Parts: sequence; C-alpha cells; structure tokens
Amino acid sequence: MDTQKSGKTPNLSAEEEHDVTKNQPPRAAVLHEIIRLQGDQELERSIAALFWSALAAGLTMGLSLMAMGLLNSRLPSGEAFKVIASFGYCAGFLAVILSRQQLFTENTLTAVLPIMSKPTLKNVGRLFRLWTVVLVGNLMGTLLVAYVMLHLPIFDPQTDKAFLEIGRKVMENDASQMFAKGIISGWMIATMVWMIPSMESAKMWIIILITYLMALGDFTHIVVGTAEVSYLVFAGELPWKDFWLIFAGPTLAGNIIGGSFIFALISHAQIRSDTQKPEQDAQ
Repeated sequence: MDTQKSGKTPNLSAEEEHDVTKNQPPRAAVLHEIIRLQGDQELERSIAALFWSALAAGLTMGLSLMAMGLLNSRLPSGEAFKVIASFGYCAGFLAVILSRQQLFTENTLTAVLPIMSKPTLKNVGRLFRLWTVVLVGNLMGTLLVAYVMLHLPIFDPQTDKAFLEIGRKVMENDASQMFAKGIISGWMIATMVWMIPSMESAKMWIIILITYLMALGDFTHIVVGTAEVSYLVFAGELPWKDFWLIFAGPTLAGNIIGGSFIFALISHAQIRSDTQKPEQDAQ
C-alpha cells in the first residue's frame, strides 16, 4: 500500500534500493556546494601562488594556437576542414584544466558562488583580487608564448602563415560581435565547470565537447584569443589600440557577463529556491 502511494517500484530488495540511491546523479545543490568550496579555496590562495599558476596557464593555453596552426597548415584548404582543425582548440583547455592551473574564465563561476552565498565587502574584495592576479598572469603567459612562437625559428613558413590567418579570423569581428560572442563563450565555460563534478570520469570528454563547440562557433575567449590576436600585433599587422579596444575589452566583458552574471546568478537562484521550499513547506 505504501509502495503504491509513493510510486516506488515494488519488491525491490534492500541491496537493490541501495544501488538505486548510489546511481542517482548528484543534486544541483551538491554541485553548487562542490564548486562553491573550490571557489572559496581559490580565494584563500596567496597572490604568489595564484600568479605563478595563472602564468603557467597562459603559457599552456598557447597549445591551442599551436595545435590549430599545425592542423590548418597540414590540412587542405577549405571550410570543411575547419571541422577537423577546430579540435586543436581543445588542446590548451585540456592541459590547463587537467593540470589544475588557474584559468580566468573558470573563476567567473567558481569564485563568484562564494560571493553570491555570502555577499560581503570582504568577499567582493577577495574576488577582485583573484580576478586581477589570474587575468594578469594569464595574459602575460599568452603574450609571451605568442611572441616566442613568432620570433624563434620553431615553425615552418606555412605554419607561421596559419597562425596569422587564425588571428585575422578573430579580428573580422567588430567590438559588438566580440562582446556578444564572449558572452556565449563565458556561459559555455561556466557550463563545463558545472558539469565536471557530476561526471569526473568523463571530464576529458566534457572539456573536448564544450571547447570544440566554442571553436566551431568562433566564440571569443579572452585567454586563447590573446595568443591569437597578439600574434598579429607582434607581426606588425595590428596596433595595440585595436587589440585592447576591439578585442580584449569587449571579449573580457562578455566572458564575465556570460560566466558570472548569467550562469552563476541563475544557478545560485535555482539553489536558493530549492533550499527555501522545505522551509516554506514546514511552515
């Protein structure tokens, strides 16, 4: 009788019911708490630890530009082959996230949830401290790797040309397009960060899926894009003014809005609504 009222499948043994419970995906509140704790730990790290990790991440993100350039230079020309070459975009993200280096766009979600849970001036100050250090470290790393890739005799002329074409493709966007595509990119990275704790065993495939779609859609990302566009600057094809005003500024704003003010805010509002329901029911 009780089984029928509750809608549960009848005649399950205790062991089978345990298996059902064990195989349930974690509730959204659990994912929220995992990411919030990760963000709180990042906010507590020293400036030196954050900076060196962020610098390493910036250097590592150069793998995305390198992989895309190598694939583009070795594949036949044509839009259809972009489907294959876009896999190169995943390389930097895979290396950075799996090695747990500091990537700015990850922090637009992880570091924001503690502030939304406890919005104090101290927490806001910790957030801007983290963002500033990580962003500076990431950009320094990507600028350095782009400079080295251009000026050292590492790649053949065909690959160097492919690097330039990648940067030119990014700069086909005007400032408003950089901003709009940056919102989508920030939202996609936040989605990836939210998904990973529930499927750690599929972490690599989640990263590949999300970042591959970002590459196919030509969505702008402040860290990868800095390597791509600064290569043009160092090659003398683009002034620094255009780098900052057309690419970096609008893309950064879009990434923050997509990751923090859209995904993080909505996700936090969902958890707040869920946790308030039991209290209202009890009353």
